Amino acid sequence: MSSLIAQTITVTGQGGDEIEAYEARPAGGHRRGGVVVIHHLPGYDRATKEIVRRFAELGYNAVCPNLFHREAPGADPDDAAAMARARGGAPDDRVVGDVAGAAAHLRALDTSNGKVASIGYCSGGRQSVLAACSTPLDAAIDCYGAFVIGDTPEGYPVTMKGLEDKLPSLGCPLLGLFGKDDQHPSPADVARLGEILRENGKDFEFHSYDGAGHAFFATDRPSYRVEAAVDGWDKIADFLNRHLS
Repeated sequence: MSSLIAQTITVTGQGGDEIEAYEARPAGGHRRGGVVVIHHLPGYDRATKEIVRRFAELGYNAVCPNLFHREAPGADPDDAAAMARARGGAPDDRVVGDVAGAAAHLRALDTSNGKVASIGYCSGGRQSVLAACSTPLDAAIDCYGAFVIGDTPEGYPVTMKGLEDKLPSLGCPLLGLFGKDDQHPSPADVARLGEILRENGKDFEFHSYDGAGHAFFATDRPSYRVEAAVDGWDKIADFLNRHLS
């Protein structure tokens, strides 16, 4: 395994705010693409940082902005996530600005080839699609993003609006990875998302896994499904190789 550089940094997010972020890069000076990792609703946690390092192992510069930094700078991820949920979650416009700032950071690195993708899981999957509809990216990956289609139901811990009206603005290829046993998004939601993208002539590919529900990539949860996760990582690596090389 090649050596990595991993560190906590700051990036300039929405409105010029300096926010905490976690960065991992392969050692060496060759030029490479970058990946913005968008954390899930539980926050900027250890599991997410492991994903950032995995992209560095795959040969990319990677960074995860802490979308809840403003609510609780320096706080435990669980506490910060709870505070953010109590306020309805990170606002969409702020998320877009923070992802754009992280992408700008990656493009400014000496080892950047200028290409950047986004990836997110659960709420982060939705936000990856949102970012790809709202700011220039070269590729985007949605891992079981809830409420890309349809709004959050009454009583849900955060408020999210469906992105149906934004999907015609999707500006890059999209990879979607879903579980057939998931309810948010359900197979019907995934099918509807595909219909809208197809109607608008977008470049996308979806893969849905039998026996997998929500969070099947999460190795620290009972929802983890090894066969779906291994194949999903293979799909991610191939997709990024095609679009970030």
